[in-house]
Parts: sequence; C-alpha cells; structure tokens
Amino acid sequence: MTERKQYPSDLTDAQWALIDPVLMAWKAAHPSVSGHEGNYELREIVNAIRYQGRTGVQWDYLPHDLPPKGATYYYFAKWRDDGTDKTIHDLLRWHLREKKKRLADPSLVVLDTQSVHVAAGVPATTTGRDAAKKVPGRKRGLAVDVLGLVIAVVMLAASAHENAAGIALLNRVAAATEGSVTKALVDRGFKNAVVTHGAGLGIDVDIVERNPADKGFVPQPKRWVVEQTYGILMFHRRLVRDYEHLASSSESRVYWAMTDVMSRRLTPTTPAWRWT
Repeated sequence: MTERKQYPSDLTDAQWALIDPVLMAWKAAHPSVSGHEGNYELREIVNAIRYQGRTGVQWDYLPHDLPPKGATYYYFAKWRDDGTDKTIHDLLRWHLREKKKRLADPSLVVLDTQSVHVAAGVPATTTGRDAAKKVPGRKRGLAVDVLGLVIAVVMLAASAHENAAGIALLNRVAAATEGSVTKALVDRGFKNAVVTHGAGLGIDVDIVERNPADKGFVPQPKRWVVEQTYGILMFHRRLVRDYEHLASSSESRVYWAMTDVMSRRLTPTTPAWRWT
C-alpha cells in the first residue's frame, strides 16, 4: 500500500486479512481484458469506500491521497451489482456469530423501519412522504438478529406501508438464511398482512404490543436491538441522509457500514467508535 498518513477509517492489517481472500478471489475471477492490473490496490479502494461512509463526503471530495471518484465508484458499483459487498458482509456476520458461540444463521430476527430524508438530486420516483412520521424521503428497513447484526436490508419510498417493507424483508430473510429463521418480532406498525406472509414462509411473526401502562419511551425486550443497530449506523454519516440515486446503492451502504462495525468487533485491538 502506498505510504500516506492514515485516516481513522482505514483498514488495519487484521481487518484487511478478514476480507482480503474474498477480494483476491474476485480479482482473479475478473481479469482485465488488456492485462492491466489497475492503478489502485483493492485495499485502498475499500479504504476510500469506508472513508466516504464514515465522513459522508461527496464523491468529488474524496481526499487526493485516496483513489479518486472514478476508480472508487467503479468498484463500489461492481461489488454492489454482483453482490460482493453482501458476500463480504455475510462472511463477517457468520464469523462474528460463531465467535459468540452461535450458529452461523439465526432462528429469530427483529424487523423495523426508519424513514430518512434524501439529498437534492435523488429521483422523486424513488421517494415519498411517511404520513406517520412526517418525513419526506425513503424508508430503510432492517432485519437483525439478537446480536443486532443485519440479516437483510431494503430501501423503499418513505410513503410505502410498513407491510410492504415487512414482506420484502421476510422474503430476503428466508432467502438469506435458507429456512433457519422461524420467528420474527415486529412492532404494531406492521399489520396482519406481514403475519400471514410470514406464515407462508414458515416464519412466526409476533407483533410486540406496547404496555399501555408505560409512560414515555420504554425499550421493548429483544425488539430494542434493532433500534440499537440503527443508532450504530448513524456513526456513518453517509447514512444519516440518503444521498444515493439507486436504492441498491443505499442498501450497499448499509452492508459496508456493518462490515466496518463487524471488522472492528472481530479485531478488538482497534480504537473505539468515538475518536479522541
């Protein structure tokens, strides 16, 4: 790797070792037609993606000592479209779950959505207004396990009903876990259509009702973990607002953010989230 001053978001050697085999295999399977090896190491490409995710800078504002927009976006889009970003994410999730003495795939997931504002230039055809939360933009849906690790993510217009997000999430959970998930917890924003759809997939969807006696904000046992994951994702400023023209790019940003989170958890000698 070219010598330069490191950024806090840079991969450590231990973190790079976790994903290096995947990207080296990808590179071997995608040889250049001209035989040109490229001007930038894949480790530096990942560093640029992580830097943008953590800081939220525009493509044209990537630092000059990182790969430029053209190279970074080329790989970001390639890995988004062929699923390499999700492959890396899922491998780290399996690794982390096994480190926590759990099976690779969960039996229970928690579903929830978050409506976020979009940046200027995001196509109006992919956005809407969340009538309940009064937020114009997109709706980010997550399915997480009991450790708060992402199993599936979907991006919809904020005007989409919770049922649409819930059904899409359940479909992706079933596909990603090959039938290991048998139970899903949701809040009361999700309705019977999600319960019925889950039953068809072999997943028992339990709508967790709020205790009427509770005053103010009271975390719900087990279901609270998805809220914690949303909070962790907000450390990645690129996710505070949705800047992506494609919903698939927005989903990819979540996978890269969680890859960052999990690589840190798998290499505990790295600094904490709040840099001093």
